[in-house]
Amino acid sequence: MSNSRTPTAVAQRRIQSELRDWLQHPPDGCRLVQYEDLHMWVIELQGPESPCPPQLYIGDTFRLRIIFSERYPLEPPEVTFVPPAPVHPHIYSNGHICLDILYDGHNGGWSPALTINKVALSLRSMLASNTDRRRPPGDGDYCARSRGRSPKETRIRCRHLRRLNRI
Repeated sequence: MSNSRTPTAVAQRRIQSELRDWLQHPPDGCRLVQYEDLHMWVIELQGPESPCPPQLYIGDTFRLRIIFSERYPLEPPEVTFVPPAPVHPHIYSNGHICLDILYDGHNGGWSPALTINKVALSLRSMLASNTDRRRPPGDGDYCARSRGRSPKETRIRCRHLRRLNRI
């Protein structure tokens, strides 16, 4: 039986293909700093310049941790900022990111056609378009509830708790 964090042969081929593409054509402002373990990458993201003020993250550098599951690309990878995470209305202080393309299922926007290259560009774009340095509402509460859990596990748990509270 395979570990859910260990990619299958199909996933490994896809990840290797994306790795080759990344190394040949890295997205602007992004650098792959760790990928020896094929199922986990660390990406350095430069704070983007934005077309109009305020330019909140210019000169900043952030790190993303990408963990591929055995079902990649049918399931999205787990993508989190390595703390300290950027202060942003869609990024929790524990590094969890609220961006639909990082999730599948109900209200998720993940598609197997997406790549890590496109995910990194989406995150830089999200940072560039931000006009207010603040955390999401309930950041402290969320981080306390999600301690030791992946963003996907936390999302499922929060949805379940919301349903229970409606009863």
